[in-house]
Amino acid sequence: MNKILYYIITTLCTFIASPVLAQQLVGAWKLTAADKILPNGQRVADYGANPHGIAIFTPDGHYMVEIYSSDRKPFASGDRKKGTPEEYRDAMLTMSCHFGTYEVDTVRNRIRFHIDRSSYPNSDATTRENDFSIKDSQLSWQVPPRPNGDIPVSVFTRIR
Repeated sequence: MNKILYYIITTLCTFIASPVLAQQLVGAWKLTAADKILPNGQRVADYGANPHGIAIFTPDGHYMVEIYSSDRKPFASGDRKKGTPEEYRDAMLTMSCHFGTYEVDTVRNRIRFHIDRSSYPNSDATTRENDFSIKDSQLSWQVPPRPNGDIPVSVFTRIR
């Protein structure tokens, strides 16, 4: 009987909490940290000491995320079509942007990003799930591990 009662209560709480958690995500968020957890467990800055970025989640399920390093270098030529290979490489590796639609799995505390387009072309037309949490006015999520084992972590503060 206790197991049945537990199941009923847990299920009801999930259905009651689901819309609330999803609604808490809606809005605009300013990036406050773009870190990575190294395979040894150490957490370090991934996009410099003062990264810039924003995440926006609409009530109808659309989103956009932009993350930029604090140390981006301008192209010496002043023309985006005349960068050197090193300048293009640096530009690509100092940003992470994507947009599309999203779903919230409130049972597992996960955001499912249906990525339309990304600054990394291999992510175009893919789906990615991230563990996330919202506490007070702070949103954070972890990206699945990179091939080298690093785990990116993004932290945002609510703008409105």
